[in-house]
Amino acid sequence: MEEQFGVMVCGHGSRDEAAVNEFQSVARGIKERLPQYETDWGFLEFATPVIRNGLDALREKGIRKVLAVPGMLFAAGHAKNDIPSVLNAYQAQNPGMSISYGRELGIDLKLIRAAGDRVEEALQKVGDRIPREKTLLMVVGRGASDPDANSNVAKVTRMLWEGLGLGWAETAYSGVTFPLVEPGLEHAARLGYKRIIVFPYFLFTGVLIKRIYHYTDIVAAKHPEIEFVKASYLNDHPLVLDAFAERVEEIRNGVNNMNCQLCKYREQFLGFENEVGLRQESHHHHVEGIGTGLAGAKEKPAVSAGADAHEHAHKHEHDHDHNHGHEHHPYPHADHPLGPNTLEENSGKSGAE
Repeated sequence: MEEQFGVMVCGHGSRDEAAVNEFQSVARGIKERLPQYETDWGFLEFATPVIRNGLDALREKGIRKVLAVPGMLFAAGHAKNDIPSVLNAYQAQNPGMSISYGRELGIDLKLIRAAGDRVEEALQKVGDRIPREKTLLMVVGRGASDPDANSNVAKVTRMLWEGLGLGWAETAYSGVTFPLVEPGLEHAARLGYKRIIVFPYFLFTGVLIKRIYHYTDIVAAKHPEIEFVKASYLNDHPLVLDAFAERVEEIRNGVNNMNCQLCKYREQFLGFENEVGLRQESHHHHVEGIGTGLAGAKEKPAVSAGADAHEHAHKHEHDHDHNHGHEHHPYPHADHPLGPNTLEENSGKSGAE
């Protein structure tokens, strides 16, 4: 009898209960597409179950070979470092387990089509009063201290711009890198377009989605001559679920190409040369499974910039307090005038989330 495989979907986790629910909905959708496997899921931080709980559940069902995939769009620090560290530690503690790790969703035509659908839905809601050639698309990525992940968002922007035939397109990020949403939109507003569609290239809702829409409102109030339109994020679009199912099968078929050629931990990346060979370890043990909402850590105001999320002194890629003994490697452009310090400068004037 052939040994049964299990699937482990590894999420980042959030204090936002809606984000957790959306991730679990996607995980169930993946499970429905892969009925031949036992499937479970877990989170890196904040929410429960944590990743090791999901692995425990698979092990208790007799699964000894696990196909693990990161529930993320692009491979930055969480997918390249934190999740592998958790999986490797679990495998070392359970010698009978074999865990194979798949690649992130990445640049995938299914994802581009899903993103195109979200933008088209937004356009249909507002009608064709303003032609496409007078419309600018602002794609907003998460933002990371990893230029490989950031550059992928820019590629998505170009593919959507060209595929949808819009007048212009720009890219901004919700944190860590530059340009951030507000300066990015201020720049876009000066280009002379009649409509700006803001599309968060995210899988799930949460603090960062609310922040993106909040800054959209701020800039829109300054430019009443421009129609600002908020497109929805990807969520459980059927093509997203199809892409996740493909990533699982890639592991078994031996076509699992995690992008290590453009990884700042492996190669000399312009501006990030001193990060080659950094130790692989997770920085999330202190917030594993602390929960969402009132039961978890108290949510901070949206733009407490210097102390939270993507904008604190060490420029982490997640939202939590940092009264603990680790540091991510500092982002080399933390003081860029269009980057994280803009949130610190404006923290007094907004209360997004």
